[in-house]
Amino acid sequence: MDHPTVSIFLYEDKEQSSNLLLQLNALRQKNILTDVSLCSENTEIPCHRNVLVSSSPYFRAMLCNNFLEQQQAKINLKGITSAILSTIIDYVYTGLISISMDVVLPLMQAASMLQYDRLFEACSSFLQEQLSPDNCLSMIRLSEIMYCNSLREKAKEVAMKSFSDVSVSEDLCELSLPELMGYLEDDSLCAEEEQVFETLVLWIHHDPLSRHGAISELFKKVRLRYIHPTYLFQFIANDPLIQASTLCTDLIESVRRLMFSVSTKCISDTLGDLKPLWVAPRRHSCQDMLVVVGGRKNNEQTSREALIFDGKREKWKWLAKLPLRLYKASYVSLHSVLYVTGGLTTNTKHSQASKTVYTLSLKTNQWWTAEPMLESRFAHQSVSYLHFIFVLGGLRTNRQMTDSVERYDSMFNQWEAMAPMPEVVLHPAVAATDQRIYVFGGEDSMQNPVRIIQVYHIARNMWSKMENRSVKNVSAPAAILDEKIYIIGGYTRRVIAYDTKANRFIKCANLKERRMHHTATVLNNQLYITGGRSINGYDVIEDLDTFECYDSKTDSWTSKGSLPYKLFDHGFLTVTHVSETWDNS
Repeated sequence: MDHPTVSIFLYEDKEQSSNLLLQLNALRQKNILTDVSLCSENTEIPCHRNVLVSSSPYFRAMLCNNFLEQQQAKINLKGITSAILSTIIDYVYTGLISISMDVVLPLMQAASMLQYDRLFEACSSFLQEQLSPDNCLSMIRLSEIMYCNSLREKAKEVAMKSFSDVSVSEDLCELSLPELMGYLEDDSLCAEEEQVFETLVLWIHHDPLSRHGAISELFKKVRLRYIHPTYLFQFIANDPLIQASTLCTDLIESVRRLMFSVSTKCISDTLGDLKPLWVAPRRHSCQDMLVVVGGRKNNEQTSREALIFDGKREKWKWLAKLPLRLYKASYVSLHSVLYVTGGLTTNTKHSQASKTVYTLSLKTNQWWTAEPMLESRFAHQSVSYLHFIFVLGGLRTNRQMTDSVERYDSMFNQWEAMAPMPEVVLHPAVAATDQRIYVFGGEDSMQNPVRIIQVYHIARNMWSKMENRSVKNVSAPAAILDEKIYIIGGYTRRVIAYDTKANRFIKCANLKERRMHHTATVLNNQLYITGGRSINGYDVIEDLDTFECYDSKTDSWTSKGSLPYKLFDHGFLTVTHVSETWDNS
């Protein structure tokens, strides 16, 4: 015979556990079946042993092993107030508890002692919600006393992200030397190196007698490579604490030789013991950001817009506008500052070439004027190297091409004339690497492509030139990636990489269309281009809003979206920013 199928019904009563607790709590409150009393400050709280044992490893060890408490009807708990003990017992029987600043510390201590881990972490979570730059260092000390890793990690994160505020707090001055060293050497510290220096000086001045000798060790934590030269050599170098330390003055002199020496051999010789400090990376909080500025917008007028790319949300955000419209200005970044040099003013009755220099720091998002150039120009090129900005060629107000070159020394805030270019060219591709500036192609006064490479030796202030049939670019940008100079387009789809050491060109994946008047920069070892103008198969010129990326490992181009508008002859730069405000805006 076939047996009938056995049906199984699994019933889960979701209210059983909570109802059980409620019933047990009701029994406790009426002192029914209670078999032990917990005592504190002359207060007795009747409880059930089995409930205590089930709720905590502390009570399990006490009441289930051969300890005196196993036989006692009353158990004294020292170090816990009656109010806190009563609150905890209520929590054990109900799962509910109110945590406030008035009780959180004794509650946390009692939870730790009685081994109520979830209650302990609830107190930690409450304290984490109260964290601010004013109290985060105190919270770190508390977390160490309480052995609370979750609170410590969160408080340390706040201290790192809000170091600008934390660095001027009284609590920072109370840190020990190892504690301060731990902060200053951390890559995730959200601070500019100038602020790192000011912090260690403030810490030493808080107790100069006992802390004066720590200046040498602390100064090694300042990443001198990323400090503006003016600040380093005019402010830091003259600080009495630094001048009193031979090691500190030696470090600054080594950096001075490095910055003034543009010779490869001198740099190699100078590094020596400084190398580990010099090659220290930027802190993780120093984000390299893609910035677009100026240019011809939608082929209508010269733009004053400046945009920054939010990589996390993959969208463009607006920065402060340029003070005025500048046609064919040149754009370059140095020391985390964006420089706009020259350009043709278009807001006057008669257009004039400008020698004005505007600067923008992402920290303040404000435009300022800097020391003007020696010569007014537009449609010129600019490039930064070490602490210099070089401006090359372009057009004067009378539209005559110029071969002049000038250099801005950020250390002394002054411009000086350099050796002129051997060949006068317009719209070449320019890049600086290995103590040299390379000027590829461009066009002559008759708008004919020039097939030459002009090389400027920075240390010698001398030019050389060589013909090369591979060079035929006009209005193409150049960018350095993988120690090669990439020339992207220029009235062509062609992309080539120039190996300066081997003096040879390497063919790369083509652009999707013939492109010119676009711009390029490098971020995180990838090459990006924006905007420009393209020529289709019918020789029709079209303005572009494209945003593309080149990966040298796969030799391929991918689209990264688009600009908010069509744009050409603009600036596209990588600028370093120390903050998370762009991510939070």
